Amino acid sequence: MRPTPLRVGLAVTAASAVSFALATPIHAAPSVDALITEVYGGGGNSGATLTQDFVELGNAGAAPVAVDGWSVQYLPSSASASSQWQVTPLAGSIAAGKRFLVAEAKGSGGTVELPAPDATGTIAMSGTGGTIALVTATSPLTCKTAADCAADPRVRDLVGYGTATVVRETTPTANLGNTTSAARTALTDTDVNATDFTVGPPTPVNSSGQGTGDPDPDPEPQPGDKRIRDVQGTTRVSPLLGQKVSGVPGVVTATRATGDRGFWIQDTAPDADPRTSEGVFVYTAGLAPTVEPGDDVLVSGTVAEYRPGGDTAANSNQTLTEITGATVTVKSKGNALPAPETLTPPAGYLPTAGGGSIEALPLDPATYGQDYYESREGMYVQVTDARVVGPTNGFDESWITTNPTQNPTARGGTIYLGYDQPNSGRIKVKPGSATPHVSNVGDVWRGATVGNVEYTNYGGYTLATKAVGEYVSGGITPEVTDAQRSYELAVATFNVENLAATNEQGKFDRLAGAVVANLKSPDVVVLEEIQDNNGATDDGTVAADATFAKFTDAIVAAGGPRYQWRQIDPVNKADGGEPGGNIRVAFLFNPARVSFVDRPGGDATTPVSVVKQRNHAALSVSPGRVAPTDPAWNSSRKPLAGEFLFRGRTVFVVANHFNSKGGDQAMHGRYQEPVRSSEVQRAQQAALVRGFVDQLKAVDKGANVVLAGDINDYQFSPAVRTLVGNGDVVALIDTLPAAERYSYVFEGNSQTLDHILISANITRFRYDVVHVNAEFADQASDHDPQVVKLRPSTGSANVDRLVFLLEDIAECLPRP
Repeated sequence: MRPTPLRVGLAVTAASAVSFALATPIHAAPSVDALITEVYGGGGNSGATLTQDFVELGNAGAAPVAVDGWSVQYLPSSASASSQWQVTPLAGSIAAGKRFLVAEAKGSGGTVELPAPDATGTIAMSGTGGTIALVTATSPLTCKTAADCAADPRVRDLVGYGTATVVRETTPTANLGNTTSAARTALTDTDVNATDFTVGPPTPVNSSGQGTGDPDPDPEPQPGDKRIRDVQGTTRVSPLLGQKVSGVPGVVTATRATGDRGFWIQDTAPDADPRTSEGVFVYTAGLAPTVEPGDDVLVSGTVAEYRPGGDTAANSNQTLTEITGATVTVKSKGNALPAPETLTPPAGYLPTAGGGSIEALPLDPATYGQDYYESREGMYVQVTDARVVGPTNGFDESWITTNPTQNPTARGGTIYLGYDQPNSGRIKVKPGSATPHVSNVGDVWRGATVGNVEYTNYGGYTLATKAVGEYVSGGITPEVTDAQRSYELAVATFNVENLAATNEQGKFDRLAGAVVANLKSPDVVVLEEIQDNNGATDDGTVAADATFAKFTDAIVAAGGPRYQWRQIDPVNKADGGEPGGNIRVAFLFNPARVSFVDRPGGDATTPVSVVKQRNHAALSVSPGRVAPTDPAWNSSRKPLAGEFLFRGRTVFVVANHFNSKGGDQAMHGRYQEPVRSSEVQRAQQAALVRGFVDQLKAVDKGANVVLAGDINDYQFSPAVRTLVGNGDVVALIDTLPAAERYSYVFEGNSQTLDHILISANITRFRYDVVHVNAEFADQASDHDPQVVKLRPSTGSANVDRLVFLLEDIAECLPRP
């Protein structure tokens, strides 16, 4: 800021000097800080250059002088008894050594505007003479003489300009005109106006040091021509992508100092278009943001679209609109944040583009939930009494629902019942400046959970939390099934999630406890994801005997039976899963309750076939793999068939672990409808297993068949429907009420990937999905086990009725 030029020279006559010597000054002690430094009343008059009158103040002190509640007052030179002082109130402060400009009335003439004034009044000052007072109050003065004004302690400084002026400090300044002002020659005060002021062209200066014709040396930053809504646009991709924007205004609503660092801003003057978001994320790269919530800012930078997971055609994720490479101007601090909007997405999910990208489609937030979230991307929002529908994971992320009535489960989740029912109310929650509670499905965060909407990898639209409601437990506990009766064969399936002998004992103990306490020690347990003895160590090891021994020992220690196991070691690195882990399926069985029929010859590549023995079906090898060399099983676990004998009846159990959903396009992604490419291989696998069932039934239509395992697909999927066939195989998940059809929770959807299917000739069964893992933040596995307690058929419905009756009677008889 430039200093105010002070005029040099002193126009004082001998008479005025005598007057100075003899007159009583208006102040016994002249002001040492706040002063009137220039007065001009000719603004807008004929011949004037300036368009407006003004009074300029200055501060001769070393500290700022606050002028809140002060005023500048004016009295005409020919004051009479009826004349009144006119008042212009002041606010703010005068910095040490600086100026403070008070604009007054504007005339019709002149061509040059004042620099931006620090205060504005409407007083029409005389161009030739009058009195200006700096007063420490806003009530009008009443004094009309120099002596009376000298007696008023509110008068801080006073300038009489023009020789006819009655009220002045000792001697008034010379007469002024339309082209001249009276300006103080220095920031000092002698209480003699004629000595302290000289007459010359007006030189108004404001508190920024700006004079007439000068650019503002410290201009108030002004918004540019783009607002946040222009950056966001009405589709998923910004119309300004790759362009630079300047001075985008907004209030900081939240910051993030770790991970993807940056901050969110929001426009406090939204438009009426429901498609355009009023918030945006400003990415600060590796730098922690220096702004704070409540800062009113202008942001300049480049508009970008960040695609989590990489900007490749194969990546189906949508993008997050953001401003990068930003420079930020903070205009003010401590501003109120916009009220957070309560999220209320509609029931629809996403529009279709025939498998193509939806990114160019106009948003329809009234119809589609994901469009709704996109139209709030970056905005400050809230969910009231948020119910958790996906448990907290290792990254402190959970899933909540914004629509508690949408397909609820009895335990507080959200059930996924079809590709056309994806549950639009779900939204991921991750830490922003606040970390969400560690929670299970069904827990509630009572009150408001507040944050900003963004789009992230592994889940899509996400609420980055700034505040989280009060934790209230939903009260779910691990379920316990009832024990099988003596005449029931209990067959369970349990994905134990990459269980290796190298795992800590605690994992074995928890899984064993679930088998014994929660599943009640089933007679047969179909296991998935058993790894070799050294787990992920990739050294060619394929044997898993140490893993099985450690697990069965843990079951005994938990109070369960001494299970035996049957399995086949895979070809090294041929069955997918964690590299080096060599996962496989296997059988545990309780020899005190059920017998395994061993037939040698089964190995990693030898297929099992169906043979006829005494007019009944039997396996050529047991255990044996189903079509292990078929391309359908490339990089996937091969099914394992086993022949069991229970109460003289044969039961064929096939353990399965179909290929994963890896490679499928995201449900929430840009490609709609998403391509589920992994379905192709699972359909081929299902056809092979179904073909094996058909072989059994062709030899013995009364064969008891149980298909169990991780099918990696839903009950409504093509793979499961292939296994069901024409109805001669029953998917037991279909026998449950719709809201109970789940064994896994993914992205807030309670769904089923694990299945037990039985041949339709098995008509007596009790089936239970036992929820011990998937809904809990603390998990031994990410899958829930399930168990069927069945009564194998004899092959004849009439014989079955008689046998079952006798078994029922025997069950009721007192034990010896």
